[in-house]
Amino acid sequence: MDLEKFHLDNGQDYIIKSAIPPEIGCNEVLIGIDEAGRGPVLGPMVYGACYVSRKDEPLLTTLKVADSKTLTEEQRDGCFSNLQNGRDTFGWIAQILPPASISRGMLSRCKYNLNAISHDSAMLLIQSILDMGVTVGAVFLDTVGDPGKYEAKLKERFPLIPAITVSKKADSLFPVVSAASIVAKVCRDQALKEWRFLEGDRFHREIKYGSGYPADPMTKKFLEEHCDRVFGYPQLIRFSWSTTEKAMEAAAVPVRWEKILTEEEASATASTQQITKFFRKRARVEDEAPMEPAAVSRHRFFSERNIVTVSSL
Repeated sequence: MDLEKFHLDNGQDYIIKSAIPPEIGCNEVLIGIDEAGRGPVLGPMVYGACYVSRKDEPLLTTLKVADSKTLTEEQRDGCFSNLQNGRDTFGWIAQILPPASISRGMLSRCKYNLNAISHDSAMLLIQSILDMGVTVGAVFLDTVGDPGKYEAKLKERFPLIPAITVSKKADSLFPVVSAASIVAKVCRDQALKEWRFLEGDRFHREIKYGSGYPADPMTKKFLEEHCDRVFGYPQLIRFSWSTTEKAMEAAAVPVRWEKILTEEEASATASTQQITKFFRKRARVEDEAPMEPAAVSRHRFFSERNIVTVSSL
């Protein structure tokens, strides 16, 4: 699997796919979709799809495909090689969603949660296969959230696909989903293993960061030892995870954000304070409660130079 283009800019979503298998022709295909890397605090999440003509689906069992979580890395690599060797029969496509992309969505002002990201990725894969001119007869997916609602959402989005099935444990029930889980897992493992840090020499190629799961001792060590006190972590880390937030609270410098008021808001605030002070009962100095710290207002230096806070470049 060649991920060179992804590594040149590993902050953006990336799609990689096989050629359309010639054996498919005008035959109806079955699509299986599954993901890898949903839970880790670091590394990408990958959505993978495998598609095969209905008549050739039984051939998947001869490849010994299974839920990727039940296979060793060597077994997964072997199954993926078999899919590659059967390129005349089996097709696949994967979308890599890097940590920066996930964090941008989940931390944006209009929240884009992980379930919505997952749904959109699955729909993108289905649409990509349709755009290749392939006739889709059925789609099988592992559930994300409520299976019934997810299935209804997909059927509304793709009304011309005859059958769409969303099921728990689909990767162990349907061979085509098992194959998709292998595509996703192999792609994620390779992307993580080959990760290129764009943050400079501080993060060398040989640095160890583990699987990305919070319970992994190597991942824990990486989080403890590689937090910059000002900038936090490199793009490998998902900033939207509570694990990251807690680690930064412990190791990074606290940031106090200024409260930016427009001229109208500043004027209204000043007027309100001037009027309301006449209606307050004056307390004795010793009885007065300690005053709360005032909000940090925008400094004149920034206002005069039209310098504003930005969220993206």
